[in-house]
Amino acid sequence: MKSISIDNMMKQKWIQWVLILLITLLWGYSWVLMKDALLYMGPFTFSALRFMTGAAAMMSIVWLLRVGRPPRHAIPHLIVVGILQTSIVFILVMYALKFIDAGKSSLLLYSMPLWSGLLAAVFLKERISPLRWGGVGLGVAGLLIVMGSDALSHQSADVIIGEILIILSAVSWGASNVYYRLKLSELSKLQVNAYQMLFGTVGIALVAWMAENGETVVWTVESIYYVLFTGVLASALCFTIWFMLLGNLDMIGATMPSLLVPVFGLFFGWLLLGEVLTVSVMIGSALILSGVFLSSIRK
Repeated sequence: MKSISIDNMMKQKWIQWVLILLITLLWGYSWVLMKDALLYMGPFTFSALRFMTGAAAMMSIVWLLRVGRPPRHAIPHLIVVGILQTSIVFILVMYALKFIDAGKSSLLLYSMPLWSGLLAAVFLKERISPLRWGGVGLGVAGLLIVMGSDALSHQSADVIIGEILIILSAVSWGASNVYYRLKLSELSKLQVNAYQMLFGTVGIALVAWMAENGETVVWTVESIYYVLFTGVLASALCFTIWFMLLGNLDMIGATMPSLLVPVFGLFFGWLLLGEVLTVSVMIGSALILSGVFLSSIRK
């Protein structure tokens, strides 16, 4: 009965938008923390600690609610989603944050809805209306404007490589969304998030051990807060809600609102890090919001 009531609640439009606003706010704020965390530990070590914390929280919830283990045939698919969504995305993103500002990094990663929509059209046969294509176009145009028209002309090789890595992580995230819909959409959302995060954490931990084994981790109140916030709230909570949204909306409708994340990321960067909000940032943000609106329109 509980699962039925939750499913019915998730079909309510206003609940969907409240949840979208919640996760985009938390994810936008977490970019500031991810950047600052590099002052205390290596990028792979932080990702490993973050998702160990998130996986522990999720497995505890699964155990307390007696959700049970996923069926054996689903394990390989959960491993694939864990590698695509957790391991690849956050290994590449955290490494790239060494060279790129947090706001610009979030903008590049949240080109993900474009890749999700394109892959869904190919593999899920989802029809994308001209209006929604317009929303995708506006959102991507907003991202490009915020990045700046002179982005390529004044960047070092490290920055360009970092941007390519984040774009690859966006493609990987988009692929994981489509794979989830193909193979795991009937599974409990708590099971999916708990086990994909567990398997993805193993991949990140292996990379951290090989690349940063022996590097010092500076434990302070701030660094502990960064790990707990990004692990429990931005990972365990937000990705559970994310899978719920993927199970109740088409791919474009579910993923396009995530373009709000870089808008919040830029806002928190301005508020907490003193980053400058330029005219191009304001125009780009307006285009992103317009794209979210158009992509959310039904018939």
